[in-house]
Amino acid sequence: MIEKGKESGGTWIDPDDSPEWTDEMFERADVYEGDRLIRRGRPKSEAPKVPINIRLSPDVIERFKASGPGWQTRIDAALKQYIAEHPERV
Repeated sequence: MIEKGKESGGTWIDPDDSPEWTDEMFERADVYEGDRLIRRGRPKSEAPKVPINIRLSPDVIERFKASGPGWQTRIDAALKQYIAEHPERV
């Protein structure tokens, strides 16, 4: 019998007594190709957005937030549209 450290919260008795893996456990498990960890989730963007601080009028924020989730993305789209329509000003 091998005793685990106090931080692990228990005593290991027999590896054969470990619980069976569920589909959920397999879904959350890390995947490796050789020694390389394969990252899951959304792939990295070629042009990631840059976090900034900006001050906007309360009525602008209120209007965009009122349209629901994704309001920051819609502000980004509105600014891109402005740049496309006014290339001489940028």
